[in-house]
Amino acid sequence: MMRRRAATTPARRPARHGRHGREDRSPVVRPPLLPLETREERFDFAVGTAAEFLRSAWPELRDVSFEIGFMPDAGDDEGIPRWSVHTDQKRIVLYRLPIERLSHLHREDDLHRRMLIEGSVFRAAAEYLDRDPWDLGPERFRYF
Repeated sequence: MMRRRAATTPARRPARHGRHGREDRSPVVRPPLLPLETREERFDFAVGTAAEFLRSAWPELRDVSFEIGFMPDAGDDEGIPRWSVHTDQKRIVLYRLPIERLSHLHREDDLHRRMLIEGSVFRAAAEYLDRDPWDLGPERFRYF
């Protein structure tokens, strides 16, 4: 004698799954991790390392304060300034937003962004010293 199985409905998935079995993910996937460092921190680091190099190479810059500002108060006929130099106060202020957003890079990557920031620090220090930026670190740019 042959036994027949009763027609049964297939077992349902637990309620946490959607139609395709992936609606509610496990906590391993979420929440997304925050970046290890922010743009502000990368900017601060690049300015700090360039300023320390310049202070070690030029005694005139040892007492100069390199500061980071958000935006300048106002633009001038030449546009929005990237930095301001205050020789009487021994102070150089670099403005993060104009340097990062208004300058044009030919390649968008971390190395070129850092080179842009360091170049701004060198040009601001050169303006402070009334010199050419290439004179501030000739050994740094000699690769041969």
